[in-house]
Amino acid sequence: MLRIRDLRKRYGDLEVLRGVDLDAAAGRVVALLGPNGAGKTTLVSIVAGLRSADAGSVHIGGIDALAEPAAARGMLGLAPQDLGIYPTLSVHRNLAFFGELAGLRGAALASRIREVCDALEMSDLLPRRAGELSGGQKRRLHTAIAILHRPPLLFLDEPTVGADVQTRARLLRAVRSLADDGVAVVYTTHYLAEVEELDADVAILEGGRVIERASVGELVARHGTPALRLTFDGPAPALSGYTVDGAVATLPTAVPAAAAATALQGLG
Repeated sequence: MLRIRDLRKRYGDLEVLRGVDLDAAAGRVVALLGPNGAGKTTLVSIVAGLRSADAGSVHIGGIDALAEPAAARGMLGLAPQDLGIYPTLSVHRNLAFFGELAGLRGAALASRIREVCDALEMSDLLPRRAGELSGGQKRRLHTAIAILHRPPLLFLDEPTVGADVQTRARLLRAVRSLADDGVAVVYTTHYLAEVEELDADVAILEGGRVIERASVGELVARHGTPALRLTFDGPAPALSGYTVDGAVATLPTAVPAAAAATALQGLG
C-alpha cells in the first residue's frame, strides 16, 4: 500500500532525510521508531503532501504521491501530533465537517460517524463542544477524523501523547482493529509497549535513514542480550559474575532460569 524509495529532504545545510526506503503492507502496522530529530515527522509530512521532497519516490496504492498528491491524498488518513479540531464546534459537527470534505454525505456520513464513535467509545461526546473535551477525548476525536473516510493507508504520528491510560487502550484497540480489516498503518511512537501490543513490524529511523526493519521478535533475537536480574530488599550481595547496582544484581546469561536456581541455592 505504501512504497517509499530513496526519499531525501534538506533544510539548508541540514539533510533530514538521507535516502529513506520504507514499505507498509495492507493489514499490517509498521511502528516507525527513532529519536527526536530523526526525521519521522518530516517523512510523514512528505507522504501526506504537506511538504515537498528533494528527491526520491512515494507511491500509495500504486499512485505517485509526489506527482499526483491530490489523488494520493484521498487514500490517506493522517493524525499528526498537533491536534486538528475546531474547538468551537461540537464533536458531531467536527466529524460531519471533515467527513463532508472527504466526500461523505447523508446516510453514509451519519452511519460512518456512528461506526467510528462506537469504535473509539465516544458516542456520548457527540453533543459536546470540542474545546470542552479533556486531552484524551480530544485525541480520540483527532484520530476519529483521520479514519472517518476509511482510508486504506493511515498515518498516526504519536497518537497517544498526553492521553490517559483508558484513552491509550481505546486507541490501540481501534488501530489493531483497523489493521485486521486490511488498513496499512504507519504508527510513530516512543512507547515500545505499544509496538508489542499492536503486533507491529518495526522500522527504526536514525540519522535520516531506516537503519533496521524487522519484527519485534527478530530484533530481540538479533540484538537482545538475555540476563538475570535479582532485586533485593537492601543492598545486593557480591555475587560472582554479577554487576551490582544498589539493590539490583545483574548477570548476562543465555539460561536465566538455570542461573536463578544456582543463585538462589547460593543465597540460601
